[in-house]
Amino acid sequence: MKELSTLHTAVANELLARIQSGEARPADLAVAVKFLKDNDITALPVDNSPLKNLVDSMPFPSDEEIMDTKKEFTFS
Repeated sequence: MKELSTLHTAVANELLARIQSGEARPADLAVAVKFLKDNDITALPVDNSPLKNLVDSMPFPSDEEIMDTKKEFTFS
């Protein structure tokens, strides 16, 4: 069990070091995302957080755009 804990910590530290140094490649980021998911690490996009900034920068449709689209496909 101690070895598994040490390995887990080493993987987390290596991923963190690559990301913080700016040297992380897309594959490294994908591994980091999977690592977080596999360990049930989740986050909410709260105001003034990097995650919220990322969500806000994504090209998601607004609520109004979604409603307009629904209206287009509503049959009487």
